[in-house]
Amino acid sequence: MPSIFSYQSAEVDWCEGNFEHSTVIAEYYNTISNVCFFILSPALLYLNQQYRQQRALPLYFISGLLFCVGIFSMYFHMTLSYMGQLLDELSILWTLAAAYSFWYPEIYFPRCIKTRKHFLWLTGITTVISTLMSFVKPAINAYALNCIAFHLLYLTWRELKKCNDKRVHRMAATMVVWWVLAISSWISDRWLCGFWQAINFPYLHSFWHVLIAISLLYCFPVVMYFDISYEVPTFKPKIEYWPSDSWPVVVPYIVLEEPHKQC
Repeated sequence: MPSIFSYQSAEVDWCEGNFEHSTVIAEYYNTISNVCFFILSPALLYLNQQYRQQRALPLYFISGLLFCVGIFSMYFHMTLSYMGQLLDELSILWTLAAAYSFWYPEIYFPRCIKTRKHFLWLTGITTVISTLMSFVKPAINAYALNCIAFHLLYLTWRELKKCNDKRVHRMAATMVVWWVLAISSWISDRWLCGFWQAINFPYLHSFWHVLIAISLLYCFPVVMYFDISYEVPTFKPKIEYWPSDSWPVVVPYIVLEEPHKQC
């Protein structure tokens, strides 16, 4: 039986050909495309400085986990090892768990949960159980993780119904467009691999890495916008764009103003 650290011991092998561009890196483009997560993490910290001053722990914690996602995904695609696959998937699971723990609005807590501390315990126990279950059939882990996105979209829709800020609506719509492009690339690479190999373009999973990172650049400011409204109501959150509104390609971030006016 091969070691769990052995090259190509994973249950999953993506469409890109193995060792075509390097004798060390199994999936070359799927590996190097993870550099976008190393850019995403510090970008969130740098751009959202005012949010960071008020809510340092969530932003630092999530940014650190996103960096880990990039490292473990790079390791997985470089080796296609069983351990790499699990580290890749579990880093995503724990990042989602941390995001829920810090940012899930209290108004949506189950009735049996009265405080954020109780919710942290619920999230932690659920994540530990999910972690153990992920060893049962690792091939389905990625599908389960992607399904969580539908709940996040549902929560965003509920919050947008209460918000009249057109910038927030536009940013959320842009986030969804990038997510649709990302998940389409992921599904295509997984299920239409024969077609992409036939036309010599088996690189859509690397596109997934880039597109989901761009989607997250829009997702996190949306989440932080509503988080400020709930957790620091003395401030009014506002969406700004870097480098400026006039540029055709921009990155959104949060600024805080006083006094707060309910969205």
